[in-house]
Amino acid sequence: MRASIYRNFLFRLHPTTTAKACKITNHTRNIMSESDQSTGFSTPRLVTKKVLAKLQHEGEGAVVRRSIGRSELKFLDPFLMLDDFSVSPPAGFPDHPHRGFETVTYMLQGGITHQDFAGHKGTIHTGDVQWMTAGRGIIHSEMPAGEGEQKGLQLWINLSSQDKMIEPGYQELLSDDIKTAEKDGVEVRIIAGKSMGMQSPVYTRTPTMYLDFTMKPRAQMNQSIPESWNGFVYIIEGEGVFGKPTSSPVTAHHVLVLGPGDGLSVWNRSSKPLRFVLIAGQPINEPVVQYGPFVMNTQAEIDQTIEDYHYSKNGFEMAKYWRSQ
Repeated sequence: MRASIYRNFLFRLHPTTTAKACKITNHTRNIMSESDQSTGFSTPRLVTKKVLAKLQHEGEGAVVRRSIGRSELKFLDPFLMLDDFSVSPPAGFPDHPHRGFETVTYMLQGGITHQDFAGHKGTIHTGDVQWMTAGRGIIHSEMPAGEGEQKGLQLWINLSSQDKMIEPGYQELLSDDIKTAEKDGVEVRIIAGKSMGMQSPVYTRTPTMYLDFTMKPRAQMNQSIPESWNGFVYIIEGEGVFGKPTSSPVTAHHVLVLGPGDGLSVWNRSSKPLRFVLIAGQPINEPVVQYGPFVMNTQAEIDQTIEDYHYSKNGFEMAKYWRSQ
């Protein structure tokens, strides 16, 4: 998606607290219910790192808040990048290539029209998901589908060495087809993985959980996460307490990296709704060599990919002739 990453690449190719207040605070803590204090896990996952997603320009006139993929959080195996994007016509993400990983685009507002050099074309709207496997090679464009601001999240997920050169593919999930569940003031949309007894139909080559939670004020939730997986939270709106009940609240546009454990607990102690995505995946534990939109295991494979793209071969055969409309 990120055309500005590619320009250089393509160019090369061609006050004080009173004692009384302290007593009130302590009393409040003492009368909190046992469920409000409990994490429900033998080893609760705690926040080990907090990164603010900062605004930067990408593509042609688009703006993103990047969290994973910044210098502060370069990589969280198997996740390569997370962008919270905002784009209005005529800006967008024109023709660009990918190889060696998957992109997951989740629309929060408006729509994005996608087309690629294999003839695939479609538009996803608010609440829809496109799960694209770039595999051995894709060239595509992603452009706003309507007037005004179009917003969404795009996640890059690495592929293992055995899957990097598979044929490209797509899974598209309409909003109405995404399973939802609700309990005790907590609603979840299950994009991938399982929550509240509901399982997403999405197949993930790299085992992945992708859950969109909305919590009403004063709600608490517990979500199991496979112990061997890496996980993080990205806060879309509101503020919440993550990991343990004594943690400080964290506000929107922060990524929270989670430490080891078997699950995450969250509390919304504010007067407004809290919305966040919880994403986790099985680490691949292989070397990562990235050159813009190409992610392989060795520098030699990157060099070969650049050659393949430049000479329109080994998965990029259509690159010489195709332009998006």
